[in-house]
Amino acid sequence: MATTKGMEKWKEKKWFNVYPPPLLGNNIIGEMPADDDNRMMGRIIKSSMSWITNKMEHSFMIVGLKVIEVNGNSAQTELQYLEQTYSYLHSLVKRRSSAIYTVDKLKDSAGKSVVLKLLVITRNKITTTKRKAIRSKISEFSKELVSKKEGSELIKDIIEGNFQKECIKNVNNIAEISKLEIKKIELA
Repeated sequence: MATTKGMEKWKEKKWFNVYPPPLLGNNIIGEMPADDDNRMMGRIIKSSMSWITNKMEHSFMIVGLKVIEVNGNSAQTELQYLEQTYSYLHSLVKRRSSAIYTVDKLKDSAGKSVVLKLLVITRNKITTTKRKAIRSKISEFSKELVSKKEGSELIKDIIEGNFQKECIKNVNNIAEISKLEIKKIELA
């Protein structure tokens, strides 16, 4: 039986076990083929957070992991981004409520840049001045909080929901907030 050139290249590839960052656990999250170790470096793996943490409440979170180190046949990753699925965010916005989006480019305590995109849903329709007040207060609060924490601590707070609860407490006096979700967080 004749073999094709592409098939020979595929058989030469080596399979690498991919591990999440220590923050998310130490179980294998998948396998990836590559010709050599250098080809694995810098690859970004996209996965559901519930697949990594085994918790159903994380099923709408998608995590992007970047390969930073290869030892033998294991590949260690770091968190690149964390985002909510569009279908989940779309289901939150209802009639007779207001949706407020914020985008903040911040620095954490280690000096690394963090892009934080939030979605705030109010219980009732609110005026433009209240929207602006909520947006500015959330931006101030998130800047203050992110500057005190390192990237991994911030991600842990977001996954556990502590960051969202603190934000809601901070802005609930302006208008009644029904939900505050992290649309996306990008770490650099």
